[in-house]
Amino acid sequence: MATGGAPPPPPSGGSSPLFHRQSRWLGQGYADITKLRELAAKHDRAAGRNNQRASRINTKIEKLRHQSTLLREKAQRVLAEIPEIEQQMKQHERDIEAGTNRAGGAPVGSDVTSLHYKVRKLQQKIVDKQQKARTLEHRAAMKTQKTAELKVKVDRYLEAARLQEQEALAYRQRADRLQMITETDVASNLKASAAPRAADDGSRSP
Repeated sequence: MATGGAPPPPPSGGSSPLFHRQSRWLGQGYADITKLRELAAKHDRAAGRNNQRASRINTKIEKLRHQSTLLREKAQRVLAEIPEIEQQMKQHERDIEAGTNRAGGAPVGSDVTSLHYKVRKLQQKIVDKQQKARTLEHRAAMKTQKTAELKVKVDRYLEAARLQEQEALAYRQRADRLQMITETDVASNLKASAAPRAADDGSRSP
């Protein structure tokens, strides 16, 4: 009563229960925003790792394709040598026929038997080259098959990266919305707390 019956001053905004509740709510909001952005960053990193893996495998695929092409070209070059060998065989066979005819039924000489040996050697050479070409084609086919298997892995990594990017975007959007709401509430609270102070200052002025 020493104050002449004047009502007690209202509690300051910094010590009211409402202020503490609002402060806790805003603090929790900022913590949620931080958590959402951390989750978004986590999914971004996972997407980046998957994209990196896919990129490395794509490089390996191109290397295998190049090796496969080189092997097939080599096989074609090996096969391209066969017609020339066949021409040599035909020439030897003509020489054998001519030498046999000259012998007139008599035992053939060493020149004819030598030609027979050369023909057999050329036949073996053709078979060897055909086998070499088949081996090269087989190696090329295996590398092509490997590229197909790796392509499946690339598609898997890219799909995983796409899903991770979508998750990261969703978390960022949630964080942006929550931040906008929180900042709006902060601005409203600042205006609300500024209004009583301005009124109080006005009442104290002479």
